[in-house]
Amino acid sequence: MSDFIEIIGAETHNLKNISVKIPKNKLVVVTGLSGSGKSSLAFETLYAEGQKRYLESLSTFARMMISNTSDATKVREIRGLSPTIAINQKTVSNNPRSTVGTITEIYDFYRLLYANIGIPYCPNHPEQSLKKDTIQNIVEDIKKNDEGTKIFIVFPLSTIKNNVEEMSMKEISQIVSDKGFVRYIKGNKVFSVADAVEEKNISVEDVSIIVDRLIVKNSDETFFSRLRDSLLLTSEKSSGIIEIFYPSDDTFKKYSLGNFCPQCGYISPKFSLSNFSFNSHFGACDDCGGLGFRTTFEEKDIINFDLTLEEGAILPWENSKYYLSILCAVCEKYKIPMNKPYGKLTEKQREIILYGVDEKFSIIFDSNSEFYKKGNIYMCRYEGIIPKLERHYADSENKTQSHMRNVLKFATEKECRTCQGYRLKKPFLMVKIGGKNIGELASMSVEQTLDFFEKLEFSQEEKIISEGVLKNIIDRLHFLQGVGLGYVTLARRAHTLSGGESQRIRLATQIGTQLEGIIYVLDEPSIGLHPRDNDMLIKNLKKLATLGNTVIVVEHDEDIMRESDYIVDIGPGAGIHGGSVIFSGTYPELIKNSSTETSLYLSGKKEIVRQNPKKMSTKKFLSIYGAQENNLKNINVRFPLGCMTVVTGVSGSGKSSLVMDILSNALLNYFNKSSLPVGKHEKIEGFEHINKTIIIDQSPIGRTPHSNVATYTGVFTYIREVFAASNDAKVRGFNVGKFSFNTKGGRCEVCEGNGTKKIEMHFLPDVYVECEACKGTRYNDDVLSVQFKGKNIAEILNMTIEEASEFFVVFPRIKRVLDVLIDVGLGYITLGQSAPTLSGGESQRIKLAYDLSKRSTGQTLYILDEPTTGLHFADVQKLLDILDALVEKGNSVIVIEHNLDIIANADAIVDIGPNGGDAGGNLVFAGPKDKILTVKESYTAQALKKYFAQKNKKTS
Repeated sequence: MSDFIEIIGAETHNLKNISVKIPKNKLVVVTGLSGSGKSSLAFETLYAEGQKRYLESLSTFARMMISNTSDATKVREIRGLSPTIAINQKTVSNNPRSTVGTITEIYDFYRLLYANIGIPYCPNHPEQSLKKDTIQNIVEDIKKNDEGTKIFIVFPLSTIKNNVEEMSMKEISQIVSDKGFVRYIKGNKVFSVADAVEEKNISVEDVSIIVDRLIVKNSDETFFSRLRDSLLLTSEKSSGIIEIFYPSDDTFKKYSLGNFCPQCGYISPKFSLSNFSFNSHFGACDDCGGLGFRTTFEEKDIINFDLTLEEGAILPWENSKYYLSILCAVCEKYKIPMNKPYGKLTEKQREIILYGVDEKFSIIFDSNSEFYKKGNIYMCRYEGIIPKLERHYADSENKTQSHMRNVLKFATEKECRTCQGYRLKKPFLMVKIGGKNIGELASMSVEQTLDFFEKLEFSQEEKIISEGVLKNIIDRLHFLQGVGLGYVTLARRAHTLSGGESQRIRLATQIGTQLEGIIYVLDEPSIGLHPRDNDMLIKNLKKLATLGNTVIVVEHDEDIMRESDYIVDIGPGAGIHGGSVIFSGTYPELIKNSSTETSLYLSGKKEIVRQNPKKMSTKKFLSIYGAQENNLKNINVRFPLGCMTVVTGVSGSGKSSLVMDILSNALLNYFNKSSLPVGKHEKIEGFEHINKTIIIDQSPIGRTPHSNVATYTGVFTYIREVFAASNDAKVRGFNVGKFSFNTKGGRCEVCEGNGTKKIEMHFLPDVYVECEACKGTRYNDDVLSVQFKGKNIAEILNMTIEEASEFFVVFPRIKRVLDVLIDVGLGYITLGQSAPTLSGGESQRIKLAYDLSKRSTGQTLYILDEPTTGLHFADVQKLLDILDALVEKGNSVIVIEHNLDIIANADAIVDIGPNGGDAGGNLVFAGPKDKILTVKESYTAQALKKYFAQKNKKTS
């Protein structure tokens, strides 16, 4: 078997027919500038070819059912290739049923544990554990009676007729007879099925069927044999419920071979694995369907309290003549003033507007629509805004996507009151281990859960049953902790995870599989990780390699490169200027013998330096008081304005809760009149010092192929205007709209302007294939025949931003935007690159470029969430220059960041921690950068000291 993976003649995307040898069973870093071709080599060549060969090994039928992801792969040969697994950042599930626990399969092991050794409790007496009887212990109880005691072995009629409350004596007699018995007890009196008793409305709860009548004979083995047989027969007929009736004093003693409460007689249903699954109707809460939340519509989210009804206080109906016409009739009938601010209406008036009335009103509309004609009289009922929104939400399957987007923007998720967010039916939440139900256990952080199991005591029988299950749980929890995710709870929904968190969770899962001989390809696993946790990540990456796997990491982190076994540097530039292997070898060889951009920064010959650092002399601050969102510990934080502040801290410390959940949302609500949920806090002061806020996070710029770089930045409108003004277009009578792929006329109608067709795979992710009609161009032949400077509009969309900037050099409105995109390091992406294919870092830089292309007004607050994601050292320098320029123009910048190059160049630092989860949420430090180094409890200070020491060592 070869010791190397040998790639020969790779030409995927911008790769220039490159060949490279990669050592097996090692930790290998692929690095280079953004857009240089790293992902093309690692993911779209190596990983894709591995997938292609795997598919070729399957049957024809199996290949039909699985999408081939490697159609774009162009490589002459790859030798020494093993099975490949990709762990990237783009596979975060949006399914609300997907959680950290389900992804890692730890929740499945929880289900096994609770189904086998969980102790059920009574819902009516929560401190009472339920008792389970056996035939033997019932016999032992009966033995305690005096010799000659009469006993009847009976079972309640309700166990076989639990859906009926009352019956006649005749009906009861018939049922008893049908079951093969002849006597029953009503109240404390014995009846025979032959008795002619005319009585109706007998409560089923008052009737018990007699299976056997015995006299206690403790010395007679025949008696005990018959007793056991009768008890067994009774349990079979009654699902385990057995009663002993003592006619001497008319008393019943109840037993259950299942779980029952000795205080109230509550009987727990039998439970299995499916009862602890929120994805099964056997276990899922009936009210929320196993989601843990319910979608509701609240007055505060759908009403502007400062506006009158005439001015559009009801936000969903701002532009609806139909509903406003009905509302006018309602207000006239119930004397509700439409010229009075909504907030000043009475509670009764507001209730009518929100929840409607039953009666119908005569309405005459003053215009035509598809629903009504002008001048006609219609009888219309006013159902109220909240019932209407709820009805539309419930009928989502029959509504268009755009309609549902309009409905959902007024919706709020509220924790389900029935299950308290734990997703399961109440009887199964009453099953506990160590005093906690499965929902409570899943809601604990990884670190807390490890501590819980460490202190948990088991009986000898429980140890034997749970040993294997518990080992799997604890091993997986340790793997999660080992990749810096000790603060994450297993109940956390997958869609709330960042790309880095999601990737590290799947990395931990792969470590847990203990596979060997695999090629793992990872995309920047250090994203979102504080330098403190880098050592743990590196240790786990090396653990994968020592198991006999090849770990290939696309990465820019200096620590990971330093600890790697081998480095492949792709470049020298981005896009058409990249695509070559400019170095391959070890870290020492890279910094000694290479002159690549990577080696220049690693060796200290180049440094990331801010040109115009500021001193904190400002007297203007944005101040948050009493921040308590998530794990924040009622902290007060001041952000200086007119400078660059970096908010840092270990993963899960509370940075995003402070900056994004509280500050960002509060600012957007203040300046944009939004109604975003703002994290818990007392007050925020300082809004008057800024005139607008721009939030630049890593959310996609769009979620469909119709969204791309050109449409998001607005340059596509200008480009379409250029084409519409061309001679070709004028001759054909084409206007600007003809060059849109979103509307009929110019787009390809087969794919509706997508350039691809979606094939639903049902049990697999949807597959997108190139449209056969337009060959991916999005347009019809008429539009493609129009050219400007020898290019049609589809060819323009396939240009890189760098190429397009030169092409449109005489069009300042287009060139200005494109040049800013180049400045933020995005010259390599194409104008038409669809939004879903962009990384979080690329999306963020596109947003930044779009805002930078606008005219600066000063006094703007820019908030950025980890903008260095996916950036090479040279690109970080470009980003720093841009942030520096923003501050120079009188703006303020707040950056959430772990990158030490950015932190070291900040004017001020806000450090949240000291740890993640419950051990975080404190303000460790806030102030000028140079003063943090003396704060002993700050992990950021420790990392900065190490950073400056290494920097000095490089330059000495």
